[in-house]
Amino acid sequence: MFKKYLIVFFVSMVPLIELRGAIPYAVGFNLPLVQSFIIAIIGNMVPVPFIYLFARKIFEWGKDKKLIGKFCRFCLVKGEKGGRKLEKKAGHGLYIALMLFVGIPLPGTGAITGSLAASILDMDFKKSVVSIFGGVLLAGVIMGLLSLGLFKGILG
Repeated sequence: MFKKYLIVFFVSMVPLIELRGAIPYAVGFNLPLVQSFIIAIIGNMVPVPFIYLFARKIFEWGKDKKLIGKFCRFCLVKGEKGGRKLEKKAGHGLYIALMLFVGIPLPGTGAITGSLAASILDMDFKKSVVSIFGGVLLAGVIMGLLSLGLFKGILG
């Protein structure tokens, strides 16, 4: 059982999969949901401070490099443009918007993408981490319910 919990932990750290894949895995292997939920949340949150603190610096460093410069510039420009647009729309609710972005389990959203966006936008570290944590909790609840089939009646 320890091995399966370890898989839940590591799957929840994988970009694009995150806890959205870890919780269905746990349910599929009949692991207790509460323990799996906690392990997936911890695993999903581990990369958040590192991405927040280093992503922008790495993109800034790489923007002038021959092999990765184009990609780094693209990420900075796209992230900045999208972020400013979101800031304009969200106004004072930017951190709520970040939480909802992380919390709604769709492709391309999640803690890792949210951390990257917060880093590129130079959002406040503590507020960003709290918002991302709230989003991870929300995504975990949604995925737990979906994985248990509680939405079967609603979805079809």
